[in-house]
Amino acid sequence: MAHHDLVVIGTGSGNTFLDERFSGLDVALVEHGVFGGTCLNVGCIPTKMYVYAADVAEIVRHAHTYGVDASIDKIRWTDVRDRVFGRIDPISSGGREYRVERSPNVTVYFGHARFTGERALAVDRTDGSGTDTITADRVVVAAGSRPSIPPVITTSGVPYETSDTVMRIDAVPRRLAILGGGYIAAEFAHVFSALGAEVTVIARGPKLLRHLDDTISERFTEIATARWDCRLRTQVTAVTGDGSGGPGEVRLALDDGTEVVADTLLVATGRIPNGDRMDLDRAGITVHADGRVAVDEHQRSVSADGVWALGDVSSTHQLKHVANHEAKIVGHNLAHPDDLRAANHDLVPAAVFTEPQIASVGMTEAQARTAGLDVAVKVQDFGDVAFGWAMEDRTGICKLVAERGTGRLLGAHLLGPQASTLVQQLIQAMAFGQTVGQIATGQYWIHPALPEVIENALLGLDV
Repeated sequence: MAHHDLVVIGTGSGNTFLDERFSGLDVALVEHGVFGGTCLNVGCIPTKMYVYAADVAEIVRHAHTYGVDASIDKIRWTDVRDRVFGRIDPISSGGREYRVERSPNVTVYFGHARFTGERALAVDRTDGSGTDTITADRVVVAAGSRPSIPPVITTSGVPYETSDTVMRIDAVPRRLAILGGGYIAAEFAHVFSALGAEVTVIARGPKLLRHLDDTISERFTEIATARWDCRLRTQVTAVTGDGSGGPGEVRLALDDGTEVVADTLLVATGRIPNGDRMDLDRAGITVHADGRVAVDEHQRSVSADGVWALGDVSSTHQLKHVANHEAKIVGHNLAHPDDLRAANHDLVPAAVFTEPQIASVGMTEAQARTAGLDVAVKVQDFGDVAFGWAMEDRTGICKLVAERGTGRLLGAHLLGPQASTLVQQLIQAMAFGQTVGQIATGQYWIHPALPEVIENALLGLDV
């Protein structure tokens, strides 16, 4: 049995804080998947590279709007795919090589980690050659999450894709069925429809992206139903298919009596933390009802001494920028146990890279009203400013929620071009406590740039 000063389970954000501060320690890294974690290999980065290609295709497809005649000659899917993973795979391999070959104080275990006692682990090797048993003074659980698959799918025996696999397929399916109505579904619906697939989205709720502000969710659902075949308020009752890859390979029976026929099924019904596969109870590690490791404000386990957790395995925010922040907190606290820092989960922004792009931060209107606040709301169309005219934008909106009396900006919700970039100035203003009036009038706004949408929305708030 090997003993280490520190064990980190997961090589995503958990790998990022192991810098020179820990060079004097005997450190172990455990990884049972691809080195580098979800974001690098199957999440944020590759999906956005696909999204950019999809955006380019849509720009060409709609170029006639601006008096420019253009057409798409061909979608070279394998070239799109290989551009993405030709960039990403070497980064993953390089990270692995760095830790295995050039980090003398780090031992890398490739296998699945499960707890056998307090800060004691068994690592079942990926290659099936045996099990390593290790102990540590301190353990960081950064094991991430995995796609959640409904039983109706898993028991059917019909082949399906997830966000972990669909980006590496060999061809764009002629017909793609996407099960789910969240951000993963919205992003891949955009990617595959822009690159040539007929897309059907199946969601049990009355609208897509239900976690967003109602105005944004409703507007996006209206846009999506005009672009894709959206089956809302429906659930899959049965799945059949032979996996042959031919037309009609997958048939999904819905509870409204209809059927969806597709060549490929993408299951995008969310992600679940991986802690349920690690025998956490044997180490005395408490979890929430949804399976997340329970941590305090310092990212320490609330129940197990010497155990820390970060990222999707413990956070309510399945976002890389949150995992990176938590990794910085854990790294500092491990290195400076007498000077602990608390994680900051206030004003966590998020974006959905679909079409149109969506970004948000802070409270939704419904949340602000439920909190009993005196709320002012302004919805500003992108098409009401000069750059919106230039883009011929007819769907983009900026919705701001503020508190009357104080002028405090409570929430910002954008749907439209460059939303993930535009929202950043509002994140900054909210983080540093600026009022609506200060943001709107205390600076110049470049004319006729797109941020004038935000300026006009701020000026329109009755605070």
